[in-house]
Amino acid sequence: MPIATPRQYAAMLDAAQAGGYAYAGINVSSIVTLNGALKGFADKKSDGIVQLSTGAGEFVSGLNVKDMVLGTIVLAEAAHKLAAKYDVLIALHTDHCQPKKVDTFLRPLIAETARRRAAGLSNLFQSHMLDASELPLAENMKLSKDLLKECAKNEIILEVEAGVVGGEEDGIDHSDQPREKLYTSPDDMLSVYDALNGLGRYMFAATFGNVHGHYKPGAVKLRPDILKQGQQAVIAKHGKDAEFDLVFHGGSGTPVEEIRETLGYGVVKMNIDTDTQYAFTRAVADHIFKNYAGVLKIDGEIGDKKQYDPRSYLKAAEKGVAERLGQACDALLSSGKTLCGKL
Repeated sequence: MPIATPRQYAAMLDAAQAGGYAYAGINVSSIVTLNGALKGFADKKSDGIVQLSTGAGEFVSGLNVKDMVLGTIVLAEAAHKLAAKYDVLIALHTDHCQPKKVDTFLRPLIAETARRRAAGLSNLFQSHMLDASELPLAENMKLSKDLLKECAKNEIILEVEAGVVGGEEDGIDHSDQPREKLYTSPDDMLSVYDALNGLGRYMFAATFGNVHGHYKPGAVKLRPDILKQGQQAVIAKHGKDAEFDLVFHGGSGTPVEEIRETLGYGVVKMNIDTDTQYAFTRAVADHIFKNYAGVLKIDGEIGDKKQYDPRSYLKAAEKGVAERLGQACDALLSSGKTLCGKL
């Protein structure tokens, strides 16, 4: 069915919050990874969220163009066409956008959705992320308020972040941040609620020691209780309806038991990128290593066209992405819970 409408997306998030599960937010950067994401969600009968970053948009537009907005629109429109062939609900989302790129990335995409709506078409994107965590919280919230108002006019959900996700992803490097920055305090969570309440629907990426990338066991010290404490503080002051829709960044490599713990504290979306990137590349490497003489023209030989045809290993890569995403759906308890046909 087509990409989720704003009403359907809101219902997806409500169902996850009420049902104690979450959606994988998988980053894609090509038709192959997009197809892998759609296959992964469909195979698990799970609704889900497909994400594009500024870097992915630039990559999609090609080496000679390098236009992050153009590439993002091209792949998003492809997603609208391809998702219509699947019996799950898919939402489109943009990942980390820093303040310096708001006017050159987020606002043009919001304007594109506004243009589509004026023409009687559906939203291009259902949600966007503003990552203003590099700013002092007051400045972060000022920018978040302005963008949330713009998004709300077009039934777009805004994801905001307070606190810093460690590590490096897609050119955003927070690996040198002091440890205390990796944990969002209950006071900060109250400040986010007080600033944004009533302006429109939003998701909140509160940080609890999570990092981008993949690390050996024990290297990352997650504290999911941070989320619990923050939710309790907000609910105690403002009531049950104030509960945040939380986002878990840096989900790759996280043990299942820690993922499941966050679901009880209001996480409705978990980002996965590093693990699916590896699943893609592992499948390509397997193909090349197993078919080395056919992939390469060695010692004057002619190779094997069937083996160096990019489709031969990109099919395997698509399958690898889908299988790893399926594991995430199982861990997040979204498998078998699609709302497709029920709304």
